[in-house]
Amino acid sequence: MQLVVARIGRAHGIKGEVTVEVRTDEPELRLGPGAVLATEPAATGPLTVEAGRVHSGRLLLRFEGVRDRTAAEALRNTLLIAEVDPDELPEEEDEFYDHQLIDLDVVLADGTEIGRITEISHLPSQDLFIVERPDGSEVMIPFVEEIVTEIDLEEQRAVITPPPGLIDESEAVIASSRDEETGEETGDEASGDSASGDAAGTPKGDA
Repeated sequence: MQLVVARIGRAHGIKGEVTVEVRTDEPELRLGPGAVLATEPAATGPLTVEAGRVHSGRLLLRFEGVRDRTAAEALRNTLLIAEVDPDELPEEEDEFYDHQLIDLDVVLADGTEIGRITEISHLPSQDLFIVERPDGSEVMIPFVEEIVTEIDLEEQRAVITPPPGLIDESEAVIASSRDEETGEETGDEASGDSASGDAAGTPKGDA
């Protein structure tokens, strides 16, 4: 199956390098030297990675046949697509590929349906599940161990324990009022906590 692993950004320097927005947790494998990638638009590719390096926290790639800034800039916004065996699994037990997570049902521990994962958003600090609710609205679920407690691929579901306000905004109002009351009694110590702060953490697995 084909998976988008990166999007080409602006040209870097004058020797054909480009910045890339990485969309895989295995850039060394998917975007390493020698990798042959299909593209969208298709007419731009295929592209073969000649070299790569990290500069100021960004991955830079150079492709075979792309030798100057003009040619590099012409690739801007091109999607890079890798061919991946659908049965292939990540090396770590608690890691997952995007295609394994897309369309999983998201439920609470008691079985209450929240929605369906439609997209994985890879941010610098953590990954997010974009979940479509039954009413068509969307909610973002941080893919962190404190919130996503189980990924069951056999049952095709992700079990979550969301903090107040993540799923139901009315809960956030109640929690906020409770924190304010606590703050009046104990001072500033209670005012620093928030549901969003408690939800932050180390990603549970790669998507």
